[in-house]
Amino acid sequence: MTTIATQDLSPFYICGSTATGKSSIALELAEELNGEIINADAYQIYKGLEIISACPSKENLEKAPHHLYSSLPLDVEMNAMLYREMALPLIKDIQERGKVPLVTGGSGMYLKFLTHGPSPIPAADPELRKILEERELVDLLAELKEKDPEVLTTFPPENKRYVVRALEICLMTGKKASELKADWNTLPTPPPRGTLIARAKEETLLAIEKRADEMLSSGAIEEVNALPTDDEMPTACKAIGIKEIRAHLAGELTLEECRRNIIISTRQYAKRQRTWFNKETWLTPHAGNTYDPAE
Repeated sequence: MTTIATQDLSPFYICGSTATGKSSIALELAEELNGEIINADAYQIYKGLEIISACPSKENLEKAPHHLYSSLPLDVEMNAMLYREMALPLIKDIQERGKVPLVTGGSGMYLKFLTHGPSPIPAADPELRKILEERELVDLLAELKEKDPEVLTTFPPENKRYVVRALEICLMTGKKASELKADWNTLPTPPPRGTLIARAKEETLLAIEKRADEMLSSGAIEEVNALPTDDEMPTACKAIGIKEIRAHLAGELTLEECRRNIIISTRQYAKRQRTWFNKETWLTPHAGNTYDPAE
């Protein structure tokens, strides 16, 4: 169990990749500290995706106060800034009632906006992006080397997508992309407190397979069949399992192929999450971790 000061009412963050047991640990801490849980999962926030998103069971939801679970209609287009605007008043309210806000989830960008503030890096400019993508990589690299040589040490220079994005940031802001990223990674004062849940890779893979099987056997196909079209739920439609199950319902995948694709997509997502959270040095490893997340 992670040890935290019970008299400290600042938010405590329970982070990690999918299928690592974050929800269970958050529930244990909520019971121990008389805390309340705030969801930081991009899809558990939607009403109608309870099975697909592996939302906590009704029984667990009743064991401690939970917030931002199944709370938004599917047509709401979510982003990290909107999440921050929803979560901050909840944190304040919980603190004012003398309880500890426990924020748990695996949506790294949502958590980053909440702990470090909004990103100073601008969103993509479609017109500028199109112009840059039409240029040769060697030309892009030459200009980026002139404007921000430091940023070229942070990603493979042969990755044109990364080169385009870095140069886009430089051109839009008139600043170095590397400096903007460094500024956002600077810890606020006081620094946030939280823990990183990390399981052995084999253990996580087995948990992902188990979750996929439980999803498919507990009504996920029926849940997806009842959903509106992707256009009617622009953010929610990206949840893993929707595309795969829709392909199965259309006769494009067998049930076993659907299961396999869900597992593959979830593994890939878990890998991206591990990469993200390993860079968040303010997170302390959880005492129950079964492997070093830095490996």
